[in-house]
Amino acid sequence: MTPTLYGYWRSSAAYRLRIALNLKQIDYKQVSINLKDGEQLGDAWRALQPQGLVPVLEHEDTRLLQSPAILEWIDESWPNPALLPTNPIDRCIVRGWASMIGCEIHPLQNLRVLKTVAGDLGQGPEGMKAWAQRWMRSGLEALEQSVKGATRSGPYLWGDQPSMADVYLVPQMYNARRWEVDLSACPTLIAADATACAHPAFEKAAPENQPDAG
Repeated sequence: MTPTLYGYWRSSAAYRLRIALNLKQIDYKQVSINLKDGEQLGDAWRALQPQGLVPVLEHEDTRLLQSPAILEWIDESWPNPALLPTNPIDRCIVRGWASMIGCEIHPLQNLRVLKTVAGDLGQGPEGMKAWAQRWMRSGLEALEQSVKGATRSGPYLWGDQPSMADVYLVPQMYNARRWEVDLSACPTLIAADATACAHPAFEKAAPENQPDAG
């Protein structure tokens, strides 16, 4: 059965899943949930995802939630090519880098948080942009230092093949550039991102190449 990915072209969490599915060469359908128009807040979508978030991956009548859990399931269900190294310590390092993005950077620049900063907290568009830039910049600079301090061969974030860390990195770098974040202190991340973006699986997953882009 072909999986169905419910997402949005600019959703970085959905972007992660597109990359992983493409790397595994898994055919999948896409259904767009328009975050810009607030479709995710409607009763129909909340009946499928009570948090009102994307993505959701539907497979064999089961709806899977939360991109970190779905990515682990994808890697376990289709083990080649592996998204995690074989050595347990190396796997922990790669998971740690992914978590620096997924747990520390991404939640603070999620759409609902930015809207709260701009609206409920009265900071407006400029305050929203300053908030996004602050937390993305500090988080990515910390990741840069962690990656630089590790034993790695490149040219990807971990080694000579894409890993779970790259699956997280590329969507976050896309968001950082969208928000005009100063990335000058992150040359290692910039280089790894460029390598990954040139890979066909990442290129196919890029927001501008999605059917609902616009």
